[in-house]
Order: sequence, then C-alpha cells, then structure tokens
Amino acid sequence: MRRPLAGKIAVVAGATRGAGRGIACALGEAGATVYCTGRSTRQGRAAGATPRPSSPFALADRPETIEETAERVTAAGGTGIAVRVDHTDEDAVRALFTRVRSDYGRLDVLVNDIWGGDELSEWGAPFWELSPAKGRLMLERAVYTHLVTARYGAPLMVEQKSGLIVEVTDGKDDAYRGNLHYHLVKTAAIQLARGMAEELRPHGVAALAVTPGFLRSEAMLEHFGVTEANWRDGATRDPHFIASETPLYVGRGIAALAVDLRVHEKSGRVFGSWDLADEYGIRDADGSRPHWGRYYKKHVRNGEDT
Repeated sequence: MRRPLAGKIAVVAGATRGAGRGIACALGEAGATVYCTGRSTRQGRAAGATPRPSSPFALADRPETIEETAERVTAAGGTGIAVRVDHTDEDAVRALFTRVRSDYGRLDVLVNDIWGGDELSEWGAPFWELSPAKGRLMLERAVYTHLVTARYGAPLMVEQKSGLIVEVTDGKDDAYRGNLHYHLVKTAAIQLARGMAEELRPHGVAALAVTPGFLRSEAMLEHFGVTEANWRDGATRDPHFIASETPLYVGRGIAALAVDLRVHEKSGRVFGSWDLADEYGIRDADGSRPHWGRYYKKHVRNGEDT
C-alpha cells in the first residue's frame, strides 16, 4: 500500500478519542509517525473531568486512551507514539516539542483538536445564566491550548520552511452555534487559523481550519445506544444521524491536505470534511461519501426534517 506520508512527523494534539483519534489513524494510514497527545491514559482518565450536568457527551469515565490511539496508528501503517500532555500546561507543551525536535528534528503536521469542553457546556440556557467559571475554563481548554501548542510547534516548521497546521473546529461559517461559550471557542479556532496563516505564509508554512460533519464519535454512538456495526439504527432517535460520518473521514481529508503540494493555496481558509472528500476522492471507512454540508442545507437549515 502506498504511504505518501512515510518519513513525515505529525503531532495530533487531543488524539484520545473522536476526531483526534480518527485524524491520527488516517495520518498513520498514510505512513506518518504520529505523536498522539491527550490527558487520558491507561494509568488514569483526564484530570479535572467532572460528571456532566447538561451535556450527554461529557468525558465522565470514558475508556479511550492515548495508548490505544497510538496502537491504532501503528496498526494502520504508521508509527504511533503516545505522550500524555495537558495542553493547558505550558511547560508540558514545551517539553513535547523539545522531544519531537530531539527524536526527529522536524515537524510536518500539527493538528490542534484539543477540546475538553463537553463537561463544561450548558445547553439550553441564555448566556446571562451560564457559569462564568465554566466559560473561562472552556476558553482555556479550547482556545489557549491551541495557541500555546501552535506557539511551540510552529518554530520547527518555520526553521524547515515547510509544514501544515490544522485547527479542528465545528462549522465552516460564523453562524451562531446555539450556546455563546461554545460559539466563541469554535469560531475562535477558525480565526486562529486565519491569523496564523498570515504570519506563517512568508515562511512556507500553511495553516487552515477543518470541520467534520455530524461526527459518529465513540460518545455519540454510546449516546444513541448503537455501535459502528449497527449505527444506522440511531436514526430512529435522530433522523439526521443517517448523514453522520466516522472520525476517520475528516482524518483522511487532513491526510490528503498534508500530501497536497499546493496546500499553501488553501492557507487561511476553512474546509468541511465533505469538501475535502469531493476534492480528493476520499471515502469513509465503509466506502461511503457523506456530505454533511449538502445534507444540512437541505434538511436542517431549511427546517426540512425528513
């Protein structure tokens, strides 16, 4: 099998589960060496996780670990390296990239998928009733972490005059996302990509944002009481679930971006997994090609729940 990213070094920050795990595995499929970072390890789950009061997708006692992700990366054809990193800890982030420099002397792809906001999300309440403390912590976990991780990863790329930084977000535009704190951090990821693109462009480094569609993550499967084998049954609870995609789908799109010699032309922009699938001929794990952008426009934005 062709491995176009063989010899390339990637860091997927926030690779424990969900999109981060799928992205790490897709980079592994393409042959990359992938540092898989996160807080949940086989020695213990993410520190600071709290039982969720309002989100069905909070961390709670989820079983996924960075070690398991790294093993999946290796099984897919790459080399997975698990490194426990709390990305709110600047010293830990600095140490991560010091290790990457020592191990390989280069960095080709950095994916910022750090989140940690599910247990902080308070859906169904106006912003004046939201907890300021939870909002501040969400900003730290989902914006500051991206800033500090890019700050220590970018110099390796600037030195080699090549590389790609990907900000993973939710949604392509500025449309309101239903909760002020959530809206703020997810649109901030897009603005981070745009700003970094401007400063990195003279150095030959690209930065852009990517969003999955309706993500069929581990937590989402659990929420709907299904597995990947019978996931379509979840559409009985939410008809939109029929248009969902696995985390590998957006990962394969990012892997294709990492191979694209003209990726600099995309710097500063935001792409959906479906956009990348159309452009690069990508298919999901089951061979399908979900298109959340088209589905959303027809069935959700226009209120046509079919």
